[in-house]
Amino acid sequence: MKHERTLYTIGFAQKKAEVFFNILKDNNIKRLIDIRNSNTNIYAGFTIRDNLRYFLKELVGIDYNENKLFAPTKEIRNRYKEDKNWDIYRKAYLQLLNERNAIESITAEIVENAVLLCTEPTADFCHRRLAAEYIAKHVKGLKILHL
Repeated sequence: MKHERTLYTIGFAQKKAEVFFNILKDNNIKRLIDIRNSNTNIYAGFTIRDNLRYFLKELVGIDYNENKLFAPTKEIRNRYKEDKNWDIYRKAYLQLLNERNAIESITAEIVENAVLLCTEPTADFCHRRLAAEYIAKHVKGLKILHL
């Protein structure tokens, strides 16, 4: 039987800490991969990088990994905030991943039962969905599940 790997995604916005950590625990997440550019500002709430690293380990036994190669630039984000053109955002973000050679920082083992973290409450118009799809093109047998 072929082993299926799952890569999850989650956003913390509009989630209380209890809900957020229970979702991770209930899905047997092994590693959280933080792909946010701004993960140390006060607006990150309970997901401020250093606090999140501690909470993940102590509350649910999950490893924390930061990977800014998958974070969009401020310019790309700001442009999308202004024009709301998802197609332009998607193309710019994917070009950025290629320029950074971001996939070189990923292995099948790293993403197995891992979750990509971003801010948006849903993955519909969030770079974490694009990142997951990009990774899945390079890691064979990877299923994506948005939490």
